[in-house]
Amino acid sequence: MVRILLLALVSVVCVGAASANPFPKGDPAKGRRLMAEAQCDACHIAMFGGDGSRIYTRPNRRVNNPSQLRSQVRFCATQLKANWFPEEEEHVAAYLNQQYYHFK
Repeated sequence: MVRILLLALVSVVCVGAASANPFPKGDPAKGRRLMAEAQCDACHIAMFGGDGSRIYTRPNRRVNNPSQLRSQVRFCATQLKANWFPEEEEHVAAYLNQQYYHFK
């Protein structure tokens, strides 16, 4: 009986870890504000038209995991000379993950 309970507990912990938020220190609301202030959409609209969101949803998108999302956010912030701190980049990544990517 103890083994069964222990196994159940380990399973719950593992499932919880597998579905954990990849951006636990990120605040999506702050990320959204930072993107608006940096006018990220202007570049995305110029590249993809419409509201620019196709950059996130296109079939051949560059970002396919949380690490790539962090790298892409850093790259874009550098291109825009946004001068974001790492925690601000994490906020932006958390926002984009919440809105478009849904990485676990």
